[in-house]
Formats: sequence, C-alpha cells, structure tokens
Amino acid sequence: MSDTVVPLEGRAAARRKAASGASLDPLHGLVADDLRAVNGVILDNMQSSVMLISELAAHIVAAGGKRLRPMMTLGSARLCGYTGKRHIDLAACVEFIHTATLLHDDVVDDSALRRGTATANALWGNKPSVLVGDFLFSRAFQISVADGSLRVLGILADTAATLAEGEVMQLTTSNDTETSEAAYMKVVTAKTAALFAAACQLGAVVAERSAAEEEALRSFGLNLGIAYQLVDDALDYGAREAVLGKTVGDDFRDGKITLPVVLAFRRGDDEERAFWRRTMEEEQQDDGDFAHAMALLTRHDAIADSVERARHYSAMARDALGLFPASEAKDALLDVVDFCTERVH
Repeated sequence: MSDTVVPLEGRAAARRKAASGASLDPLHGLVADDLRAVNGVILDNMQSSVMLISELAAHIVAAGGKRLRPMMTLGSARLCGYTGKRHIDLAACVEFIHTATLLHDDVVDDSALRRGTATANALWGNKPSVLVGDFLFSRAFQISVADGSLRVLGILADTAATLAEGEVMQLTTSNDTETSEAAYMKVVTAKTAALFAAACQLGAVVAERSAAEEEALRSFGLNLGIAYQLVDDALDYGAREAVLGKTVGDDFRDGKITLPVVLAFRRGDDEERAFWRRTMEEEQQDDGDFAHAMALLTRHDAIADSVERARHYSAMARDALGLFPASEAKDALLDVVDFCTERVH
C-alpha cells in the first residue's frame, strides 16, 4: 500500500485542471478507426424492409451523441491488449441497447427534446417509438448471438434485464418526495451504471483477461456510470440549455425525483417540504416555482453536494484502473472520468 499523501491543495489543482482540460478527445482519437467500424455495423443493422423502422431508427441514431458507451468497450479492449475484431460488433450491441432505452425513456417521460433535437415519439408517436426500441433490442441480441459466446450473451442479457428493472424502479419513485437517497441510488445503478459496467467488462472478456481484471473494468464502468448520472442530475438545474441538449429544469417540471431534490427535501423545513410536495407530487406548478426551487437547492447545497457525491464515485472508478499498467489507453480512460465528472463546470 502506498503511503503517499496528496495534499488537499493538490487535489484542488488537479480538479481545476480536469475542469479546464477534461475531454473525450484522447479516447476518441485512440479508437477512431474502430469507432468508424462500429458505426458501419450500426448502419447495416438498423435497416429493415419495414420503412418506418428504418426511418425512425435512422433518426435516433443520427441524433448521435458522443457514442460514449461503445467507446468504453473499444477503449477497454485496447487497455487489455485485444487485437481481434469481436469488440466492434459488441460495441455496436451496447449502442443499440442504449438507443433502445432512450426510445423507451422518452415515451415514459413524454419528452419532446433530446440533445437539442425532436424526440422520435414527438415526431412519430409513442407506439412506433416503443416498437422500434424493441427492434433495436432484438438487433443487439442477434449480433451478440452471432458472436458465439454464451458469456457475452449472458452479460448483455443480464444487463438488459437490469436496465428494465431500473426503469420500473424509477416509475415507483417518480413524484415521490419521500424517496430516500439509497432508493434513488438503486435506480441510478440499475438504469444508467449497469450498461457502463457491461460495456467496459466486455473489453476484458473478449481479451480473455483474468477474473480480477474483468471485475476491475466492470467496477470502473459501474462507478463511472453512477458519477455520470449524478452529474446529469446536477446539470438539469445548473447547466445552459446549449450544453444540456434539453430544456433546463425538465426534471423539475416533470416531477422527477433526482438527488438534488432528495437532498433539499431532507434538509428543508416543513414549509419547504410542502413546496416540494405541491410541485413534485401534485405537479401543481406556478410561475416562479422553478426559481424558488433553485433557491432552495442553493440554500441547502443540494446541487454542490450531488456533484461531490459524483466525485466520490469517479475516484472509485479511477482506483479500479489501478490494476492496469500505465498506457495510452489507461490515460484516455482516466480522461473520460474527468470529463464525465467535471463537465458540470
């Protein structure tokens, strides 16, 4: 065990550096060729003789995003020294599963905007969006079956089940101001972090690395995913819309209970808790309520403390990679941790 002590000033300086320089660019540059191959697999497999499926799938895939989860599979495989091609198809599986969950989430949340673009359900309606989400789930499992590994298939099947459980758990906590922090963390772990964990674990599986290394990458992805979601919770109350890609305050207007609200509710007085019940449970919101919510969140340090919790999980993600020797891939994955946590600034 190292007895090196990092002074707090050093941590603060590192945090400022991360906030100013954190980027996905190093990982993107490292896996660029593989990512182009992944995009090719995605385009090939979203085709269907049913025109509506191809049109709607093309819309949601073209809306893009950072392709963060498949990049984590590619980067993890690179970290493990893998030189084959299986990780290409599996990264596409991860993206299909993620895209399917986005389609379903937007229907459940009645969202009209994602990443600054109209959602599929806003353009085509709820029923086609749900069914095309099912189509993308099916495509993911067709590809994983073709991979031929029961181990891989088991990881993806277990992850898909966990994601569905997380969505249902979120429904049970929606609009419920009595939701505990522990209950909310279960939702985050199942609904978001599980896919990050699987994406990273697959890199070790295809490389046939040791059980310890496989678990390290799974832990890395899990903790990174938790940190990512907690920062998203904070951003919904503190970001600019151009950064967030959706309307700031959507979680509040939808009555969605996230960590900042959980903390503010617990720390507030009776009058403040009555405000949260009216606006979040009863969904009776008036002009000025969002501004008042922001004032309460600020008063009780709910946004700042949500970010601090995210940093706790990001530190565990960094520690999980300690098992691996220094490399360009490891540095790029550590940059992802900084990017996901410090994008709040």
